[in-house]
Amino acid sequence: MKDLKYLTAFSIPAVAFIGLFLKGNFVFLTPVYAFVMIPLLELIFPVSTDNLSTEDVEDKLKKTVFDWMLYLNLPVVYGLVFFGIYQASITTVETYELVGMILSVGIVLGVNGINVAHELGHRQTTNERFIGKALLLPAQYMHFYIEHNFGHHLHAATPEDPATARYNQSVYSFWFTSIFRQYVNAWKIQKKLLKNSKKGFLSLKNDMLWFLLFQISYLLAILVVFGTIGLLFAFSSAIVGILLLESVNYIEHYGLVRLKTKSGRYERVKEMHSWNSNHVIGRIVLYELTRHSDHHFKSSKKYQILDCHDESPQMPFGYPTSMVLAMIPPLWFRIMNKRIPKEMILC
Repeated sequence: MKDLKYLTAFSIPAVAFIGLFLKGNFVFLTPVYAFVMIPLLELIFPVSTDNLSTEDVEDKLKKTVFDWMLYLNLPVVYGLVFFGIYQASITTVETYELVGMILSVGIVLGVNGINVAHELGHRQTTNERFIGKALLLPAQYMHFYIEHNFGHHLHAATPEDPATARYNQSVYSFWFTSIFRQYVNAWKIQKKLLKNSKKGFLSLKNDMLWFLLFQISYLLAILVVFGTIGLLFAFSSAIVGILLLESVNYIEHYGLVRLKTKSGRYERVKEMHSWNSNHVIGRIVLYELTRHSDHHFKSSKKYQILDCHDESPQMPFGYPTSMVLAMIPPLWFRIMNKRIPKEMILC
């Protein structure tokens, strides 16, 4: 039964469905659940720093149930997105209900969409990567696959990485710099990949062009079928999902910097270059994303076997709670700045 604990991640789309179905004040149930109830639960439940034994790791890697719990997010996310669009465009809703519905679906796009796409994007099989890219589509963030895998993991914790928040940079400033720079970087990476394979810009191998085509077609199809309200709902919920992702990006590497070696190159990525959290609720709901240090140490590692490293900088709270704190920059700086290694602040 312990292997099924990650089904808890589906509690967020389940709560979102209840809100969309009942409407009224229930439309705000998802943000309350995600950013009030879960943080409270994180404060109640103990922190677990336990790592799996070699035997347990081998056992969990053999079980496909962990993979299927990821794949299941595809129909869940798309089903909820189109249910939300239908409710918003076909039925009569008040403005405040529309806002709550957009927030609810946006949170699902961030947690069960982009977050799961991130995990699957690191897999080696074509089918799993396809599912990952499909989960990025409704969030209008398909370029994330290229920039994250070929950019972020190479440049994490350096000024060259748009997804690494600088010391004393607020989350609101980071939203703008990260979103814009990541998209530009994705195009630069794509052009470099095409050049290395001796392909032209209009090549069928230009994934960025395909991503752009798919995303525009997706929005146009919604406009044709559901009208302007449906388009507004789809685009707005995508923005919420993107901002949720970027808030996670913000806390994952905030203020951490890889030092330069005598040769002038940056030191390799180590466990100390990502913030780690062992708060069990956040770990389960986010498919162990909070053990981010080990993910960067070895990105091919599947979520169910990620380890905790003692040398990793530890967050005082779980990721959901930390995202709430990040919304209040003075409080965030006061809590987090003193935890950053001094040598990183000085560089």
